[in-house]
Amino acid sequence: MRTAKVIGTGLIGTSIALALTRRGVKVHLDDEDTTAARTAEAMGAGTLEEPREPVDLAVLSVPPTQVASLLTRVQRAGLAHAYTDIASVKGLPRDEILAAGADPVTYVGGHPLASEGRPSPLAARPDLFEGRWWVLTPSEVSDRSVLNRVLELVALCEGVPVIMDTERHDLAVALTTHAPHLIATLMAARLVDVPDNSVRLSGHGLRHVTRVAAGDPEFWRDVLEANADAVADVLDAYAADLGEAVGALRGLRSTDREMRDRAAAGLDDLLKRGNEGQARVAHWPGAPPRGLVSVPVIMPDRPGALARLFSAVGKAGVNIEDVRIDHAPEQPRGLIEIFVDQQAAPGLSRLLSVEGWAMPDTDVLVTDRR
Repeated sequence: MRTAKVIGTGLIGTSIALALTRRGVKVHLDDEDTTAARTAEAMGAGTLEEPREPVDLAVLSVPPTQVASLLTRVQRAGLAHAYTDIASVKGLPRDEILAAGADPVTYVGGHPLASEGRPSPLAARPDLFEGRWWVLTPSEVSDRSVLNRVLELVALCEGVPVIMDTERHDLAVALTTHAPHLIATLMAARLVDVPDNSVRLSGHGLRHVTRVAAGDPEFWRDVLEANADAVADVLDAYAADLGEAVGALRGLRSTDREMRDRAAAGLDDLLKRGNEGQARVAHWPGAPPRGLVSVPVIMPDRPGALARLFSAVGKAGVNIEDVRIDHAPEQPRGLIEIFVDQQAAPGLSRLLSVEGWAMPDTDVLVTDRR
């Protein structure tokens, strides 16, 4: 691939442009938000100059509801030899592309599963897709050369390509991404009218579960609208499970011993299935490697504290494999977990304690990745 055009310079589009530019591809940038486009250009992601001839690949980094209309327009203008997108829903764009009269032969749907942090180009980085799944949904009429070009894009960005059927993809993301966002939103919405004293009691669990509810409402409305049926099916299943959980909790207070036993067994089964499901999530690309050990440290909310901690770990000759930070706003301290090799963990924990770092009242945590 020699040339590409990225339309849409948010987090994903700019990260793709940075990755391609780093690999020697000449990238042309475009965005209705001229400030975002100029920012991406200033970051070295490419140029705002229009290409003088059709580029090898055009990447449409726009929401699912905009893919079809944009694809139709740029195909008619002869922008590229091949086209792909990054939308998190594939069924709606496919149907609208056919209805709009766009050419499905030169298009292969794409969805890099790497969105994180802010949607701004300032959050972009060229290694965002390294080791991450990148789903491709070619249709029966997609040209093989176009699929190869999009596979080249994934390789240049160091992603892991996965070929999926469109419907299967949309059902999968409804279960793993879209419905969880709605569940987090529902939980966060319950906090709107409660007293401040109750919110101050928020623990790590509530902050983790509701974190994604901070997403842009307009963006998420578009995504949920595009995948409405699949998300509704998942929520129906959640509702059935929730009904069973409510019944089990009510049953625990029953005067009937047999009913209490059934309720306890049902609740135990739900909790165990939750453990099993969470263990599967821990194996996705980007999760901390198996067998690492977490050294937890209480982190004071002071400038430079994190840098001093990393310096102390470096002086100990220990390699940090992964880091997790849990810090609530307006709190004087937070918790940081440093994932290191199992053999190095006990010595590092003792060293940090000697040097005055506060450790939780728990032993070193072993992260089971089996």
